[in-house]
Amino acid sequence: MVIKKRSLLWDWTNTKNVPKQMDQINFDGPMHSVSNWNTWYPTELKNRAPFRPMVRLEAQLGGDDWQNILKSNQEIIHYFNEPERAGISPEHAADQWNKQMIPLRKEHGKKLVSPSCSNDAGGQAWIADFMHRVEGDAPDFLGLHYYGTKANEAIAFLEGMHKKFPKQKVFISEIACISRDYNEVLHFTVDVSNWMDQQDWVAEYSWFGCMQHPADNFVSPAAQLMNEDGSFKDLMWKLMFDQPMHY
Repeated sequence: MVIKKRSLLWDWTNTKNVPKQMDQINFDGPMHSVSNWNTWYPTELKNRAPFRPMVRLEAQLGGDDWQNILKSNQEIIHYFNEPERAGISPEHAADQWNKQMIPLRKEHGKKLVSPSCSNDAGGQAWIADFMHRVEGDAPDFLGLHYYGTKANEAIAFLEGMHKKFPKQKVFISEIACISRDYNEVLHFTVDVSNWMDQQDWVAEYSWFGCMQHPADNFVSPAAQLMNEDGSFKDLMWKLMFDQPMHY
């Protein structure tokens, strides 16, 4: 039986530059859903898998982006991407959560993912503050990010966050090995994927990232899932077809 927890991080530039590559994505295996850090639907997905709209930052709480959220027929909505790095306080995020996100659940039946913070101390403190403030109307899922180089440390972090917030299943909305050595990246990705597949409290996880060029100097070129010409790297094929994954 296939365990369907893997979510494709499909960069918005792919919609502009290489949309036909979506046709090569295998959604019959472990790959289950798609996110693009935006509220708008990537039409090249053609309803082949669930889409996960994201209210990335405060700008998405208004204008056309918010209309996209209100009109969306998708079940699960992500709220805020690393707000602690964008100057958004937990207090303000909680206020907006109660004003705009909770009505999506109460009036439209949506399931809500908490803000996804970085795994550093600042991110952990931010999400702890936020979760305390919204405990009366808590998220359906806990959003997390993890970047590092050691699988055992990633697993320990995820287990630790789950113990702090045991009521929510977890969406790891970004995760990657930042080593520049592909062999280390492969071992990290295989070990952590196989472990996450076996945890009933892990709902979905998203490997960063499927895009033609690295997003910045922090992420590793060795962990990219797409080549510059839009073709998929070996790691992407493994994520689409292999379960359990292997080196």
